[in-house]
Amino acid sequence: MKAQPRLDAKLRKDALTIFKASLASVEPGRVVHQTVTRSGETLKIVQGKKVLKTFNLSKTGRIFVVGAGKATAPMAQALEKILGARIEEGVISVKKGHGLSLKRVKVMEAAHPVPDKAGVRAARTIKAVLEAAEKDDLVFSLISGGGSALLPLPSDGLNLLEKQSVTKLLLACGASIHEINAVRKHLSQVKGGQMARAAFPATVVNLMLSDVVGDDMDTIASGPFVADRSSFEEVAVILAKYRLMKKVPAAVRNHLRKGLTGQIPDTPKPGDPALSRVTNVIVGSNWISLKAAEAEAKKLGYRPLILSSSIEGETREVARVHAAMGREVKASGYPIKAPACLISGGETTVTLHGKGKGGRNQEFALAAALDIDGHEGVLVFSAGTDGTDGPTDAAGAMADWNTCRRAAEADMNPVKHLQENNAYPFFQALDDLVMTGPTRTNVMDVRLVLAV
Repeated sequence: MKAQPRLDAKLRKDALTIFKASLASVEPGRVVHQTVTRSGETLKIVQGKKVLKTFNLSKTGRIFVVGAGKATAPMAQALEKILGARIEEGVISVKKGHGLSLKRVKVMEAAHPVPDKAGVRAARTIKAVLEAAEKDDLVFSLISGGGSALLPLPSDGLNLLEKQSVTKLLLACGASIHEINAVRKHLSQVKGGQMARAAFPATVVNLMLSDVVGDDMDTIASGPFVADRSSFEEVAVILAKYRLMKKVPAAVRNHLRKGLTGQIPDTPKPGDPALSRVTNVIVGSNWISLKAAEAEAKKLGYRPLILSSSIEGETREVARVHAAMGREVKASGYPIKAPACLISGGETTVTLHGKGKGGRNQEFALAAALDIDGHEGVLVFSAGTDGTDGPTDAAGAMADWNTCRRAAEADMNPVKHLQENNAYPFFQALDDLVMTGPTRTNVMDVRLVLAV
């Protein structure tokens, strides 16, 4: 008789298989090919069964490709296969290590999440390409998560170091991605619809891989081609909320004062002429990845249940709720009977208390480990679809009912590691980090609770 695999090993293998299926569903090249179709000289932009735009390439001027984000290189690669020599020029900004060798589109690599000078050069180059576009030309914009940091062109009167300091302050205090992007837009020459101003009057097709809760188009990479709903007034409220107004550089405070008093124009709002020739399309999202995870879990014999694709909040608290639901499945069969796979997405935040190494997904797994300790048959898994969790080389981590026991045997205290935001060395020692390398996609996080 063939030996059965250990339960904990089987659950780990299943969790990874489900996660890989979720990644495959939002592979950037795949979603671009699903959205942009070509037959001879007819080019169509489709979403599902709906045709959004049709172009006659024989009557179209030059075609330009621009973009920014962790997933932008494979998106550009797909466009090159579709359009070939019709692409006149292209420039994209991607995270270091996320580039590809392309034929007609120049790839510029820059830092993420804190912007650097390479990102400034890329943003300036992209803006120049847009400004060269004319009325009969067609611009494809390829935007994915990370685009905000990879398009750092500071407003006049500000420099990169000042923008970097603001980004660091916002990341450290636990601000949401929506709040961070609202601030970034108002310290930038390109975000919040300002790329559309540069490209006007050319026609723009803006393809976005969403990495934000709710798929708000003006939040994805700070919406360079989308009407901006935020304002200078909102930025002032955000900085006041986190008590940062006195901590940001004086030049930033001065810039915001000019915006609040009307000395600097705000970002383009709905109805702005610069946005009239832009078609915005979301080609991939967290929900799509969760549906793929659901299908794979069912294939593996689990009863899947998607909880939500819009979960936000403090990571530790969200983890405790997920752990409690896993325990409930075992105890009462609610909200679904075992073998169950609870699935959720979104993006939580971590308020830093210590100086350890980790990310929100690793912290999620560590916090949940404490609450499922001893509850046999329960495993939690959390990973970023971009393959990167915080400032680490891990996508996330997983934990089960034996994690705390194994940690004690290795002379590690999970509570202390959690207090120090030090999840990475904890899971590294247990060999429970999720390591994917750069996935070149980015639709927020995927979390799984397996209960058997």
